[in-house]
Order: sequence, then C-alpha cells, then structure tokens
Amino acid sequence: MEQIIFATHNKHKLQEVKKLLSDKFKILSLNDIGLYDEIPETGFTLKENASQKSHYLVQRFSQNCFADDTGLEVDALNGEPGVFSARYAGEKATYEQNVEKLLTELKGIKNRKARFKTVISLIYNNKEYFFEGVVEGQILTEKKGNKGFGYDPVFVPSGYNQTFAEINTELKNKISHRGKAIQNLVRFLLSSSK
Repeated sequence: MEQIIFATHNKHKLQEVKKLLSDKFKILSLNDIGLYDEIPETGFTLKENASQKSHYLVQRFSQNCFADDTGLEVDALNGEPGVFSARYAGEKATYEQNVEKLLTELKGIKNRKARFKTVISLIYNNKEYFFEGVVEGQILTEKKGNKGFGYDPVFVPSGYNQTFAEINTELKNKISHRGKAIQNLVRFLLSSSK
C-alpha cells in the first residue's frame, strides 16, 4: 500500500482524509512520523503556506506528502483575516479571541459577505499539484452552535440557515472548503494510483 504524509496533527482532519482514501493509501500524520517541530508558515498567501509546508516535509522525509492552509476572507475587511486567520488576534490567540476580534471589526457593518478557502499542496512523485476548495457565506453578529472550531460559530454557508458550528459533521465535510479541496485531492490520487 502506498504511503503518503499529511502535514497535520489534527485527528479530525486525518480521519476525514483516511475515510475518503480508504484502502488505496496509508495516510500518515505528523504524529505517526514523529514530527513535532513547528513547520514554517511565512507565506503571504494560503497557496504559499501550503506549498512551504509540503516542501518542508519532502526535504526531511523524501516521501509523497500534502499540506493544507485555510483562511477566512471577509469582503468588508478587504479579504482579512485571510492568511492570518489562525493568528488574527495575535500570535498565540485562541479561537475565541480571533472570533471576538472579527466581530468587533465588523460591528455596525452591513456587508457580512465572506468565504472560507482551503488550498492543498500535494507533492507526488516529485511534482507539485494544488487543489482548492471555497465556500461562500455570511458572518453573523453573534456566535451560534458549539460544534466545529475556529470561525465556525459565526459563519453561515450560502443556502443554509445554520452556522458551521450548528450543522452535523457529515454535511459540513461535504459542503465545506476543506471538504471540497480534499475531494479534489482524493479524485486526483485515486486516478493517479490506478
């Protein structure tokens, strides 16, 4: 069975990918390969960060691998927090602090249009490929729901009336930015490994 490293410590993300790639690939997390270093993310775009992480892994382990980066882009904030989504309220900010800062920045603003975007960089047989997933939506004025993480409690995807923190995980995985990017990656890997 072919092995591929996924640059994550996140068990939920790992399970999501393992489920989709079933028996074709053995997916290894950073925990599985014993890598606990902070992988550099100094890019100015999601694509640059994802690429930087996957190249870091290839240089260290010489194995096929993929990495993702995700950001929330808010129209009224000129696309912020974007690539800085995880550290919007500061380098060591919690999810709650980031959400509070976002709600403060949007106070009194009527245009609440936003999108979540995930970019995956895959290095497969020494060639790099990119996969993207986007979900459009709106930012609420207050948090709703207790599932998910990050900005999920204030983001309502277009066509739905619940936040990502209120809808069930299966539906979220199907319609979310990360879900779409991963589905594109999975399609590519399954067709490449025939």
